[in-house]
Amino acid sequence: MSTHHRISTQDEALSDTRQHGPLLAVESRGIEPVAAGERHGRPLDQLTLWFGSNITIGDFALGVLPVTLGLSWPLVLASVLIGNLLGALAVAVCSPMGPAAGLPQLILGRYTFGRLGSRLPAAFNYLSTLGWFAVNTILAAEGLRILVPGMPIWVASALLVLVQAVLAVYGHDLIHGFERVMTVVLGVLFLIVTIHAVTRGGALGSYHVVHHGEWTAFAVMLSAAFSYVASWAPYASDYSRYLPERTRKGRVLGSAFLGSFVASVWMELLGVAVAVLAGAGTSNPVAALHHVAGGFGDVAVLAIVLGGVAANALNAYSNALSAAALGVGGRRALLTMATCVLGFVIAVAGSGNFEGNYEDFLLMLGYWITPWLGVVVVDFYLRRGVRRKRLSAKTLSPFAWPALAAFVLGVLIELPFIDGPFYEGPIAKALGNIDTSYYVGFLAAAIIYVLAGRVLRARPEPAERPVATASLALDPEGAKLGA
Repeated sequence: MSTHHRISTQDEALSDTRQHGPLLAVESRGIEPVAAGERHGRPLDQLTLWFGSNITIGDFALGVLPVTLGLSWPLVLASVLIGNLLGALAVAVCSPMGPAAGLPQLILGRYTFGRLGSRLPAAFNYLSTLGWFAVNTILAAEGLRILVPGMPIWVASALLVLVQAVLAVYGHDLIHGFERVMTVVLGVLFLIVTIHAVTRGGALGSYHVVHHGEWTAFAVMLSAAFSYVASWAPYASDYSRYLPERTRKGRVLGSAFLGSFVASVWMELLGVAVAVLAGAGTSNPVAALHHVAGGFGDVAVLAIVLGGVAANALNAYSNALSAAALGVGGRRALLTMATCVLGFVIAVAGSGNFEGNYEDFLLMLGYWITPWLGVVVVDFYLRRGVRRKRLSAKTLSPFAWPALAAFVLGVLIELPFIDGPFYEGPIAKALGNIDTSYYVGFLAAAIIYVLAGRVLRARPEPAERPVATASLALDPEGAKLGA
């Protein structure tokens, strides 16, 4: 055994013994690979991370949608369960990519889409994370104003953004620690509210709907539930990259799936129950919760506020990583603070018309995510496993055309299937305004990329041009990718 191999093995053994990193130390690492000696954590951390970040305000507010659409209870349950199952699976399949390479999700895209080609999905994710940061800040600020009547919206937003900025600037380990605490705290608080709602089962059972166009409404809710959870997928390896490389993929995948699925289903069904109990006259989901919870109203709203912070810690952190993936210079902490300032401005400016834009924002998110997901899933689980190729930052091409072509074509192919707020495709219209674009985009991009891989394997691969590693902000040795 070589000296290098002995040292590497010792580093990995040491990293396996460290369950958690230092919580109150600002993370120095940006987008470069995490070395073996810095690896720490357990697969269970993925469960608490995704449970804590999904037992939150966005999922709860989404639960109002099926009541607004007039869905019956059986279709409410079916749309929430199926949509979240598929969405949680999207997050889960991306989570094992972090331990394999020690890289953030969008930086991994450089090995799939090329050094410059990866900036296209990075740009989409930058906008998504920034949008979610603003949405969650608006909802949490409304909750804070219920607890402190008369507080101006900009003051409430500023206080929340300050707390979120601290969590995101300190980074990975503090975020994981905070989500572990929120898993317990929010779990207890929302359990109290849930029990209070369930005890009013008679009122819930008296809910009646108008049944015309119910399958179209079902498709809308299914897509919204899927889109909300799946929108976390481009963040997934940001929070698993510190796990030891030899961590079993199945445990990482299962933990991420369980945390995402259970929290999202619970909160959306609680949102449905609150919307039914509050009646049609209440348009603000946070105010409805405060009213329905009765004597527990302040406790419930406090949970909503804490949930918004829990979700936005991830949004701010991953937005800074997305900015770095776009080639924006600067330390991660500075990029994070810039995110929080910009998100604060957007939240205050957009707070007056939240309810009218929330559904549209949710449904628009998935149109780029599912074709991207189709490519990266094939790349990680099929193509890398077949080629068994160690990739280095020194051999990255500016553009990986097969992956880029599959991604762009996936987006184009899904266009006729879109039934969105700004565009209605001909196939969606023929199906009775049912939107199937998310699933079509995923399958189309995945199939095209598989076929492109077969074509390339049928002929010799051209030598790739070496590039300067300094421009990639990656370790000179690169990172090992593969199954």
